[in-house]
Amino acid sequence: MTDPDWWRSAIIYQVYPRSCQDSDGDGLGDLPGITRRLPHIAALGVDAVWISPFFRSPMADMGYDISDYCDVDPLFGTLADFDALIEEAHRLGIRIVIDQVLSHSSDQHAWFRESRSSRTNPKADWYVWADPKPDGTAPNNWLSIFGGPAWEWDGVRMQYYMHSFLASQPDINLHEPEVQAALLDTIRFWLDRGVDGFRLDAVNHYFHDAKLRDNPPRKPSDDAHDVPETNPYGFQEHLHDKTQPENLAFLKQLRGVLDGYPGRIALGEVGDGDRSPATVDAYTSNNRLHSCYTFDLFGPEFDPDHFRKVFAKFGAAAEEGRVCWSFSNHDVVRHVSRWALPGDDPAAIARLAINLLVSLKGPVCLYQGEELGLPEADLAFEDLRDPYGIRFWPAFKGRDGCRTPMPWEAAAANAGFSTGKPWLPIPDAHRAAAVDAQSVDPASILAAYRTAIALRRSHPALASGAIRFLEAPADIFAFEREGSGEHLLCVFNFARTPICWNGVDLPALGWARKLM
Repeated sequence: MTDPDWWRSAIIYQVYPRSCQDSDGDGLGDLPGITRRLPHIAALGVDAVWISPFFRSPMADMGYDISDYCDVDPLFGTLADFDALIEEAHRLGIRIVIDQVLSHSSDQHAWFRESRSSRTNPKADWYVWADPKPDGTAPNNWLSIFGGPAWEWDGVRMQYYMHSFLASQPDINLHEPEVQAALLDTIRFWLDRGVDGFRLDAVNHYFHDAKLRDNPPRKPSDDAHDVPETNPYGFQEHLHDKTQPENLAFLKQLRGVLDGYPGRIALGEVGDGDRSPATVDAYTSNNRLHSCYTFDLFGPEFDPDHFRKVFAKFGAAAEEGRVCWSFSNHDVVRHVSRWALPGDDPAAIARLAINLLVSLKGPVCLYQGEELGLPEADLAFEDLRDPYGIRFWPAFKGRDGCRTPMPWEAAAANAGFSTGKPWLPIPDAHRAAAVDAQSVDPASILAAYRTAIALRRSHPALASGAIRFLEAPADIFAFEREGSGEHLLCVFNFARTPICWNGVDLPALGWARKLM
């Protein structure tokens, strides 16, 4: 717990608070529930837990619309409950990383209420306001990720305000030094309570083009894994509404705050299409963020060629461990469903995936439930809670399918998650994969996760060694890891049939490692 470079080889487990464990029977997971389940997480062997937002919020976007950065929403508990969680996690040797949403707030935040009250109040410029065009239309062509224009009319100020997400999530104006100072104070608040780091939501959305220039159309060859094809947001090249150069100075300020608390880290989320490698490199170099992850491995591609291209394009950032790798999170279809072909055994996909993930260089993130091999839940429209999915149904089903509650006990009511009605349904397939059932099965996916994580811990070359990718046939992904006196060959077979390569026998969707 004292190593300042712990993040370089960290395995970070993401908890989605609503769906971890309910302690009071209201059908929603909470902080005491997370504390109760920390032993399960500790048994995996992970280094840290990333907790998605639990701050005060009207919950229009499941907590990513914050109305008070320095308090816990009563749905999740109290500040005392958070302090107890931190204490227990640290006792178990687990660090706590919390989500921080600095690009936007809820429209119910006191800052926004004051900002919208007039054009002359002390916080008038704390959000992104702009006059309409002469014909009354929005100031420019910027689009919201959640559909429609990125501008909402306000009849009090007689201006538009910018929202990159929901209209109830106004963008904060970080061009204002007072705003930057106020946001950094919220970072200090949680650092003083003992958190070990921050996952920074939408970190490349912090600044917008001050001239409000239109975005150009996206070139047909560009990649846009961070939006579904049904969303017109992907039709633009987002040159001016995000990823602005001013962000670099702010991230250095943020790092300066963290450096005052030894061992604390910042992990950024970068959704930036083809510009992601350059953005990650800029954001994690020159004493800014420690690491970033992107959407490059959240797509449907599951083949060695794609993996090789992704690692190659990140270049030095990947070689130096500044890229955080993950296959699933709360925003994408679970990878065992995303990558399985008709006739595949999803369990084989799960085992291959975790063994590949722990063999890569740099920190990695696991998403709650993937250690059970949970498939994506297929929910009815009337069960949806995600505004993104409701907006684009039926072409896009939203993110609720990966957010359903954790199944803890196969035979218990609601799979042991809650004594009340869960906020999202728990599929029967998930109940059968419950933690208690897998914990006693040495051939389970849970056992495979524990073994793979322990392997990474036991081999210094996997934790911090150099990585070198090898030429191999189309279905083989091979690389070497070398360091601390170890030299490992790691080989993964993506084919649905057994293969022998360089004297290594590989089962279908299998892998092998050997000391060189």
